Amino acid sequence: MSERVSVKLDKRSYDIHVGTGLLAQSGALLAPFARGLVPVVTDKNVAAIHLQTVLASLTAAGLTPREIVLDPGEGTKSFAGLEKLTATLLEMGVERSGMIVALGGGVIGDLTGFAAGVLKRGIDFAQIPTTLLAQVDSSVGGKTAINTRQGKNLVGLFYQPRVVIADTAALSTLPARELRAGYAEVVKYGALGDVDFFTWLEKNGTKLLEGDEASRIRAVAHSCQMKADIVARDEREAGDRALLNLGHTFGHALEAATGYSDRLLHGEGVAIGMALALRLSARLDLCPQADAARLEAHLRQTGLPAAISDIPGPRPSTALLLEHMAHDKKASGGKVTFVLARGLGKAFTTADVPENVLVACLTA
Repeated sequence: MSERVSVKLDKRSYDIHVGTGLLAQSGALLAPFARGLVPVVTDKNVAAIHLQTVLASLTAAGLTPREIVLDPGEGTKSFAGLEKLTATLLEMGVERSGMIVALGGGVIGDLTGFAAGVLKRGIDFAQIPTTLLAQVDSSVGGKTAINTRQGKNLVGLFYQPRVVIADTAALSTLPARELRAGYAEVVKYGALGDVDFFTWLEKNGTKLLEGDEASRIRAVAHSCQMKADIVARDEREAGDRALLNLGHTFGHALEAATGYSDRLLHGEGVAIGMALALRLSARLDLCPQADAARLEAHLRQTGLPAAISDIPGPRPSTALLLEHMAHDKKASGGKVTFVLARGLGKAFTTADVPENVLVACLTA
């Protein structure tokens, strides 16, 4: 049971394979693009569950996989982590005509993609995302980056993979909280551009989170198709692609204000950020209050936070949140660009947000 989605970028087009049991088929899926040595970059948590399946599949396909196992967590996605990974890849003897595989969540995908993009001026890489967040978002579209002291993903490049292999069976190995956090990115697609999909999620989201494979495949494939269509129109975020940041300007500020800690996972920050974006839209009389309430109700129904007060521990100050928003990489001309909505499925971008209304939204 599988689906295939195509990202259409002329000579750099590639397929996203979505289905169950695809880790065991990864060698056959990678064989058209790889030969000889194939480094597989992963972290210790993913390695303990999935690495041997992938290594065996690559070996069976006539490839020579070599594992690189990194520490889990955002701390790995740094200049130090990039230096360590690129040095290991060079010592391993990876060639410019070779391929590197990223096996894991967004941290591994972002770091490996960035390393592949800069090493020897560009080496092919493949994404095998094992988290829901990575399957529907970070593995698709070619955004690669590392974090710096100034914020998340501020150093990076656009570098597309050759293929993406999303095995939805891997989602059953995730902790429930991490799965829910990834689900926030699925909700994002309905909220930004497809109210029918959002309605489907209202009926099937809980079933998806509880393990229904058909629902998972449909949700991941549909999310990937929506992102693929947007990326094909706007690869480098000059227009429509910015809509994919719904909830992220708020979410990234909340992550930074809570120290990128376990207090707030990325997807949880996005969930709160989406709720804030629609509340702000309603305060500006752009969006029906009923739509903002509907989004919040669905987030809470599926166990996601929907307000700043839902974050455990001391509440981040409004001043600190505003400071982090000002440093957002999407800021232009000294103004922060927000993704707001005229209703569910009707997102748009604007930098015209009165600060007093923004402050009122953050302090409510």
